[in-house]
Amino acid sequence: MEWWILLILIVGAFLFFLSIGLPVFLAFTIVDIVGIYFLWGGATGLTQFIHSVFSSISTFVLLPVPMFILMGELLFHSGVFVRALDTLDKWMGQIKGRLCILSVGGATLFSTLSGSSMGTTAMLGSLLLPEMEKRGYHKTMAIGSCMSGALAMIIPPSALAVILGSLMEISIGKLLIAGFLPGVLMALLYVGYIVLRCTINPNLAPDYSPEKAQWGEKIKGFAVNVLPFGVIIVAVTGLIFFGIATPTESAAMGVLATALVVMAFRRLSFEIVRKSSESTLRITVMMFMILTGSTAFSQILAFTGASKGLVELVVSFPLPEFFFVVIMQALMIVLGCFMEQVSIMMVTFPIFMPIVKALGLDPIWFGLLTLINMEIGMKTPPFGLCLFVMKGVVPRGTTMADIFRAVTPFVLLDVIAMLVIMFIPSIATVLPSLMRH
Repeated sequence: MEWWILLILIVGAFLFFLSIGLPVFLAFTIVDIVGIYFLWGGATGLTQFIHSVFSSISTFVLLPVPMFILMGELLFHSGVFVRALDTLDKWMGQIKGRLCILSVGGATLFSTLSGSSMGTTAMLGSLLLPEMEKRGYHKTMAIGSCMSGALAMIIPPSALAVILGSLMEISIGKLLIAGFLPGVLMALLYVGYIVLRCTINPNLAPDYSPEKAQWGEKIKGFAVNVLPFGVIIVAVTGLIFFGIATPTESAAMGVLATALVVMAFRRLSFEIVRKSSESTLRITVMMFMILTGSTAFSQILAFTGASKGLVELVVSFPLPEFFFVVIMQALMIVLGCFMEQVSIMMVTFPIFMPIVKALGLDPIWFGLLTLINMEIGMKTPPFGLCLFVMKGVVPRGTTMADIFRAVTPFVLLDVIAMLVIMFIPSIATVLPSLMRH
């Protein structure tokens, strides 16, 4: 049977199961079992499938995933990061849209401590939206700025970057570090947009006189409430960048540093550890279930020759490499409107990675573009996960349509950032090139 017929049958069956409402991991499993049974020799193939499932998740490189998630859950459930936001607020002064800018700054800082976009978004929304409403901020500007919590998907430590690096078979440490500068670029675009909009239309963010604080109080507050989080940043990003520890080792150090910081703020309790552990387990199991099905899915495509045939077909077109990158990224943006991020990567990368290798593209650069793409997917209607998280914390009377309108300008800024990095790859690659091995 021709490879393209098998490709249509396999991918078509998977998409059919998704369309009738089956969970992604279950759709993968059904296609895997049926395909392996008929293509790999019945019971022998199913035995191989079991070994494939086990080997796909029993790998050392995936260990940072639950630990990065646990870091964010500990900080979220303990509430210690609220002190840092209060201190940063005192440093803001009377800047136009100061609470929106504080939201972006808080998201950027918390993203260096947490691998959870949804947790960061929930925290910012629950803490800052009531205050913005009280001060008379327009809901679209307030909600949109709080959605910057999705930056946690790009700025290290990122649990999704670990899974992506494992899937692409590239250096996870370099992919993690590659997200730092693009994350800062996106945060600066957000801040520039907020200041510009609030300057043009002051009604979006009314002026008010913040509580004045003496310089001594500001410096003391920064040292007590912000600097301790620097320990976590050094324990994760610093150790990876200077080649002192692997991503797995630095993730373990990050959890230890997070627990010590929470303990120093006297917020570490059995209840907080229980809630954090439950959330971490739930998120990790969801990710790994999808990962197991995807691994077998990619093996079926390789065995049937569908992957090789598709690669040969794509590279045969006399088109610029940039054109193929745009097509792949555009496809993932469309999928991001309807599917969860891990699922998108698992569906597309068994097909995309052979093309990336055949075209000779920088895998770190392409992986970083994909992370930005996944961050966009968290905020695009109708099924962006951060949209639903935000709906759970917004004031009463706010509709999903309001949230969609609020997030649209920030999604466009993300697309601009992606295009900038496409044309200036060094933004993503310069820090990884400086890392010590």
